[in-house]
Amino acid sequence: MKPIIQSINPADGSIIEEYPDWAMHEITPLIDAVDYAFQIWRELSFSNRAAYFFQMAKLLRERKAEYARLMATEMGKPVSQGAMEIEKCAWVCEHYAQQTEYYLADKQIKTENSESFVSFQPLGIIFMIMPWNFPFWQVIRGAAATIMAGNTVLLKHASNVFGCALAIEQLFIDAGFPEHVFRVLLTASDTSADIIAHPKIQAVTITGSERAGQSVAMEAGRNLKKSVLELGGSDPYIILADADIDAAVSCCGISRMLNGGQVCIAAKRFIVVESIQEEFEEKIIRFLQTYTMSDPLEATANLGPMAKSRLRDELHQQVLDCVEQGAELKLGGEIPDKPGAWYPATLLSNVKRGMIAFTEELFGPVSCIIPAKDEAEAISLANDTEYGLGAAIFTEDSEKGRYLARNVINAGTCVVNDFVKSDPRLPFGGTKKSGYGREIGEYGILEFVNIKTVVVK
Repeated sequence: MKPIIQSINPADGSIIEEYPDWAMHEITPLIDAVDYAFQIWRELSFSNRAAYFFQMAKLLRERKAEYARLMATEMGKPVSQGAMEIEKCAWVCEHYAQQTEYYLADKQIKTENSESFVSFQPLGIIFMIMPWNFPFWQVIRGAAATIMAGNTVLLKHASNVFGCALAIEQLFIDAGFPEHVFRVLLTASDTSADIIAHPKIQAVTITGSERAGQSVAMEAGRNLKKSVLELGGSDPYIILADADIDAAVSCCGISRMLNGGQVCIAAKRFIVVESIQEEFEEKIIRFLQTYTMSDPLEATANLGPMAKSRLRDELHQQVLDCVEQGAELKLGGEIPDKPGAWYPATLLSNVKRGMIAFTEELFGPVSCIIPAKDEAEAISLANDTEYGLGAAIFTEDSEKGRYLARNVINAGTCVVNDFVKSDPRLPFGGTKKSGYGREIGEYGILEFVNIKTVVVK
């Protein structure tokens, strides 16, 4: 009997849909079709490619409510947040439709030759392995850059959001893209190695866990193929003694609780100078109490269920272990007695080095306060991590904040007096165990092109 993949509604545990798990012999013909589409697509001008993405942006906005409901049902995102995600997808489509010709224009370099220049040529099929937490944004932000550059895409989405994956594939069709420029593979992760090894796959990009990233990097390296990894984070948010505490509380709370805390760049470690810890703690508790568990299909919902019960149970065990290690549970921390993957807004205080909340990524609605004696210790605590995705600093001295963000904090993105968020105009990615390579912006589109030197004598 063919293996079946089930999509489960995290709000009540009901089965939404069942999908057959494709084997490699079913995937191979699709790889051939996407490669054939590449030979045609690469010849189109930037303006011709852009027209399709402008149409896609239009359809995304028209279908915003439909897609938001689909995300809420498959992975628990409140519909208001889902609508914002779709709007951002439309933005990234328009951004690359407008900017790709500039990003990929030939770059002249003066030498003793008649002409020397750098040209940016597409590679072929890019294999995308994408997560469930932003099921439209993660896919479209990568696909828009990759496809506008002249490549084609094969997507392996997280199995709990196959409905979103198929909706995106249909979106490409409805926007008028040529057949097979973007295709979805309904397959489990154990096929990924064979797909990466296929000679017509030119590169791979993954957003996911550290373990998944290691596996993909190993297979890509074994087959000498380019890879981009966007992995986990344990983002420090440093609140210095001169910070605007109300603004810091708002930014920390919004960042931590967006998407139920299931965000790689969420604020995960609130590092607070001890002189303001009491005030910050009182205010962040009041802020987190405004997040109440409710049906993600309700327009006013701000905290839906977590994506899977297994993930909720793992998070809860991390919280229990932290308390056993000496952290103080100030809010939440109890699994509600009802079906579904629910978990409340939770706060751990007086977290120290060595505790799980300090060293591991907590992927859910759990905040932690880490006290620091002074600015120097706060910086030391912030950089004491195996991750390096995002970070933020809160201080009234913007010049000092700028210096620390630029020169001292180890992260792919560091923000002063705001929370970290991806922006189509800016590169996004991490250092250390948060991965390598960049997505979006000009640097993102350069990841999957042949940066070709041309010399005419």
